[in-house]
Amino acid sequence: MLALSFLLLGGVMLIGEGMHFHIPKGYVYFAMAFSVFVEMLNTKIRRRRIPPLKLRQRYAE
Repeated sequence: MLALSFLLLGGVMLIGEGMHFHIPKGYVYFAMAFSVFVEMLNTKIRRRRIPPLKLRQRYAE
């Protein structure tokens, strides 16, 4: 999902540049860094909250 949002952001930026709108690169880089930071937080929180799976014992042959 994060990669898709980066592609969408890049596409919107290219369309804007093609229509002669100047988009400062600092805004784009800040948005990308912020989304990576939020995704890292979500990953850490999700890892703590979900308990590990308990697998069954192997069947004796």
